[in-house]
Amino acid sequence: MKIYNHIDQFEKVSNAVITLGTFDGVHLGHKVIIERLKKIAGDVNGQVVVLTFFPHPRMVLFPDDHGIQLLNTINERTMLMEKAGIDHLIIHPFSKEFSRMSSTEFVRDILVNKLGVKKLIIGYDHHFGRNREGSFTDLEELAPVYNFTVERIHEQLVNDVAVSSTKIRNSLLAGDVATAREFLGYDYELTGTVVHGKKLGHSLGFPTANLHIHEDYKLVPANGVYAARTLVHGQWYDGVMSIGNRPTFDNGARSIEVNLFDFNADIYGEKITICMTEFIRSEQKFENSAMLIEAMNADKLAAIKLLS
Repeated sequence: MKIYNHIDQFEKVSNAVITLGTFDGVHLGHKVIIERLKKIAGDVNGQVVVLTFFPHPRMVLFPDDHGIQLLNTINERTMLMEKAGIDHLIIHPFSKEFSRMSSTEFVRDILVNKLGVKKLIIGYDHHFGRNREGSFTDLEELAPVYNFTVERIHEQLVNDVAVSSTKIRNSLLAGDVATAREFLGYDYELTGTVVHGKKLGHSLGFPTANLHIHEDYKLVPANGVYAARTLVHGQWYDGVMSIGNRPTFDNGARSIEVNLFDFNADIYGEKITICMTEFIRSEQKFENSAMLIEAMNADKLAAIKLLS
């Protein structure tokens, strides 16, 4: 897969089969679109081109109050696109100037003149251009004018529920990582750097790696205890992950911590990835450390069972 950090870096390819959008999560619905692109590209001896944007438009248009929580960092999105098997990924920097482009200008100047679109595939609810004014109807009208064809993918269903990034976010914010996995097609991940914490887990007999996520727009699921697998130095370790404010102790700043089973190494400053597998319980305040330790032992047993 070739990656471009600006539309101007892309050189036209023959029979470009294109889709565009945020693709947050690169979930099962997105993958249906991508598989359709790959099928068409194969039929016409073309190449698959995905146009996405970063930063997210809301981060640019409302910098002080965007409230955005994304399922993927841009690096995660890139890796998922590569796994999906596309040929070209264009990550165009979204700007206020870009946001003022009309839907017709976008089709003419970007899709046709810059990218050389021959076939455009979009999701069922896709809008584009200034104030999201462009719709599938507009594309149907413009396609014959600029000599390309357009196709819309309808809602894809998982367990009779339409897949959407919003529904995945809502599942994660409720701690329901199992439902999120059904929609995503993979375990939800958090990647960051191991930093020093308050060493409370170590004092209780459950040393933890404290995770700092550099991207403040990355969605962190609901507070609670989860069974998780963690990638450290290329090797996976089972463990128990906790998200919360340590109510038994200080009810302090929110933290992300993971206790790795059968692991004893200094990984401060190292990059790790935590895959959240199952929800075990909500965050609780215990009367004393002994009761907390009892609960943590139960959490470990539950995680071992779930991860087996």
